[in-house]
Amino acid sequence: MIMLLQAGAETAAASATPYVWDQAGAPGKSIIILLGLLSIFVWSVMMQKGLQTRKARKLNRLFVDEFHQHDGVLVIHDRDIHVEGCPLFNLYDNGCKDLLSRLKNSGNEGELGSKKYATLKTMEHVKRTLESDVAKESLKLESGLILLAIAVSGAPFVGLLGTVWGVMDVFSAAAQEGNANLTTVAPGVAAALATTVAGLLVAIPSMVGYNWLVHNLRVFTVELDNFAQELASRMESEFLKDE
Repeated sequence: MIMLLQAGAETAAASATPYVWDQAGAPGKSIIILLGLLSIFVWSVMMQKGLQTRKARKLNRLFVDEFHQHDGVLVIHDRDIHVEGCPLFNLYDNGCKDLLSRLKNSGNEGELGSKKYATLKTMEHVKRTLESDVAKESLKLESGLILLAIAVSGAPFVGLLGTVWGVMDVFSAAAQEGNANLTTVAPGVAAALATTVAGLLVAIPSMVGYNWLVHNLRVFTVELDNFAQELASRMESEFLKDE
């Protein structure tokens, strides 16, 4: 008997969705379709950013291990390699290029032959370049999060709009017909509530994904700042010549 009741409940639940869709009016269906398209974009962004952060974390870890194995700060740069999708490598590569450019332009050569030196002013310029690159890499990782923020804040209100609109139509039609019994009102109210459900189904995953990505972005930003400071310190210890 219990199994029969459970089977009947599952059948009723399975048939509820197409019934509610059939009862929904044009505005409700339009809003549900709009939320469905938004959900597709949201999931695509979350998957893309998830793969991007996973790749960046792996490459950052490998690059830091390689960087710490060498005494010279320019050893990796002199090998002329390129690592796509690694924020720390982009920061390192741009910093080394800026340092070499300023060393060449400064023309500071000491008594040790062709070895070049950096002045305090030169290192200040390099530090500002590193700070700018940290901000650029953070913006790259942050791109696309605005869509998730819009989905988190906007989807429930869009769904609520569909619900209010649908309930208004239902009660307006019932008032005009002079018949407001449960059989007349319930189908339209159920269809109107479906837009709120659709809005929440978009907003809840978006909220989880947004918070997870924001946390990872903060971690990456801290790692970039720490590496920029370490890189500047090693450049100073290797190339700085007091004026």
